[in-house]
Amino acid sequence: MIWVGWRQQRTETIVAAAILALLAAVLVPTGLQMASAYHRDGLSGCSAYTNSPGCATALQSFVGRFAQVSSLGGWLTLLPGLFGVLLAAPFVMQFESGAYRLDWTQSITRRRWIAGKLGLAIAAAVVAAVVFIELVTWWRTPWVHLYGRYQDGTFDSEGIVAIGYVLFALGLGLAVGVLWRRAVPALIVSFVGYFAARIFVNTWLRQRLVSPETLTWHPPNNQPGVIARAWVISMGPSDRLGHYLHPHLGRCPGSLGGSICVHAGPTAGYMHAVFEPASHFWSLQLAEFGVFAGAALVLIAFAAWWTARRV
Repeated sequence: MIWVGWRQQRTETIVAAAILALLAAVLVPTGLQMASAYHRDGLSGCSAYTNSPGCATALQSFVGRFAQVSSLGGWLTLLPGLFGVLLAAPFVMQFESGAYRLDWTQSITRRRWIAGKLGLAIAAAVVAAVVFIELVTWWRTPWVHLYGRYQDGTFDSEGIVAIGYVLFALGLGLAVGVLWRRAVPALIVSFVGYFAARIFVNTWLRQRLVSPETLTWHPPNNQPGVIARAWVISMGPSDRLGHYLHPHLGRCPGSLGGSICVHAGPTAGYMHAVFEPASHFWSLQLAEFGVFAGAALVLIAFAAWWTARRV
């Protein structure tokens, strides 16, 4: 059973491995270049929030050279969804072609057949996710040191959340596939659904998974260091109690255009921020992983139940 399952799963697994190999072919050379420049320019003692003139010059040179390469990180977050729906394809194709009927006439129970098929798909998905995380984590090491782990594409590709993303896409592909029994349209719809779920979590749910912290300070003082590597959810002018002030559009004194000036009472002159500090990174990772992995478990269980009882 395992050998037959592997034969049916190997094409998609090889395609996933080829995607990872292509990704490595792109990231390894650029990663080595970034690491070399990072150490050569002495950036190990600097960060994006260091006020040293020497650090500022070296950082500006590093960013100017590698900013375009780093922008690839945002696109990499689509790969977990691609891996998930790709590895769901063999199971769905069994129902589109009707090949499952032949398997069920052999000396094997439905439950064992389902467990074997889904077990191989889940194992391949987890391995692909782990390789992806390790590769991207190594590649972005200089940027993480300089800017922290909340930058675009960093949080979504490091830690453990990408494992949850792959499993969620896999579960969605399996659930839609066993209902529709048409592999290509089902997997396209599943990828779109995965993308929509990611947008919802990134723009609304993530900031509500772990209670953020707040801080109010007087602008003449330097921005508090805890803000430096934090994920700032909102920040703006406030009173000393942290109540945001609403700016009024108008011409600022001495300006040559319509600038935004804040007109407030005598309690104005403060800044207030709502943020997730760097210390919340793993709490956010675990919470978001739990959301996607839990949804994946429900979807995979539904696909297994539907196959066993309704097919």
